[in-house]
Amino acid sequence: MTIERAVRPAGPYALALCMRHATDATRHVRDGTLTTAVRMGDRVEVATARQLVDGRVVLRGQSDEGLERLRFVLAIDADHSEFLRRFGRDPMIGEATRRFRGLRVLRLSTVAHALLRAFCGQLIEARRARQLEARIIRATCERVDGSDLSAPPTTATFAAMAPMRLRALGLHARRAAALVRICRSLELERLHELPTEVVAARLGRERGVGPWTVGVVCLEGLGRSERGLVGDLSLVKLMSDLRGRWVEGHETAELLEPYGDWAGLASLYLGLSYQHGLIPLPGPSRADRPPAFFRTAPAAP
Repeated sequence: MTIERAVRPAGPYALALCMRHATDATRHVRDGTLTTAVRMGDRVEVATARQLVDGRVVLRGQSDEGLERLRFVLAIDADHSEFLRRFGRDPMIGEATRRFRGLRVLRLSTVAHALLRAFCGQLIEARRARQLEARIIRATCERVDGSDLSAPPTTATFAAMAPMRLRALGLHARRAAALVRICRSLELERLHELPTEVVAARLGRERGVGPWTVGVVCLEGLGRSERGLVGDLSLVKLMSDLRGRWVEGHETAELLEPYGDWAGLASLYLGLSYQHGLIPLPGPSRADRPPAFFRTAPAAP
């Protein structure tokens, strides 16, 4: 049985913007349609979304529960109108809020997938990180029946795995050990029930987990915008350009401080502003150059 619904997003929403870099092992974008595997406990379904010219988004799935999960993944109900109003004249992201006003962060179907993405992305270029993530998921998760998509990983997926297996697939040994350790000690989906500060404190106690990892889990796994991507490579380059010297990752917290509870979404808009040259810089841009710590000590794959 297939269920189809046309829903109107809360606030400005542009699916085309949201899914520009959405393709991974569990979903793909073709002809303006997002096709994704969504997980509800032990059950996995394939669902699709496309946007009509009148702004409504057509959702198709196999069950009501699957469509509700798809709404979460798409951030359909995460109205960011307040963000656009508050920062429309911001010197750093104001222009980006006007050019990309319908942009939101797509979520992942499981928190375990978000944690894997965070560990894969530590100090690695985005393209390499996504390749590593896809390799691990395709090797460790079952294929969804009737599709070319892999099922989203769960906490149990990695809890049952030896760190050496992840290392053999390309994940750095320390990150592999941290991922398995966390999944063996904590059911990650239960983080949905906890306040963001509690989630940040709990994950932050783990070796190998820093503010950037917490930010990725909160933003893409839990759908929360309060935690910024402190230490994100694009923010490191942006702040280095503004300071005239290479900065350390932790220094980028200063960039995100003005955005308060919107720091997670602001991280995305700051990166876009920098990428599109919307922020006046005092000198040549470092956008295409890796920072010193990345050049001299890149993370092992």
